[in-house]
Amino acid sequence: MEISVDLTLSPLQNDYEKHVINFIKALRDSKFKVLENPLSTQIFGNYDELMPFLTKEIKRSFEDVDISVLTMKVVKTNRSDYEPNF
Repeated sequence: MEISVDLTLSPLQNDYEKHVINFIKALRDSKFKVLENPLSTQIFGNYDELMPFLTKEIKRSFEDVDISVLTMKVVKTNRSDYEPNF
């Protein structure tokens, strides 16, 4: 089953930017398709492969900070090729 995941990482500390950058770089280095915008990062792939990868990377990111918030939306379809038609 293909999924699309929208992620927003918000470390609650002064040096938040380096933690967000490290998280995005780890996503980029994966085999999955990654799209970025100023508000969030999307990653696309097979559920059984993507979710264990995300679990590992989220845990690694959380271990680097005292307090962090991660907002995640999961859609049951691969929306990486979405183009508005209006």
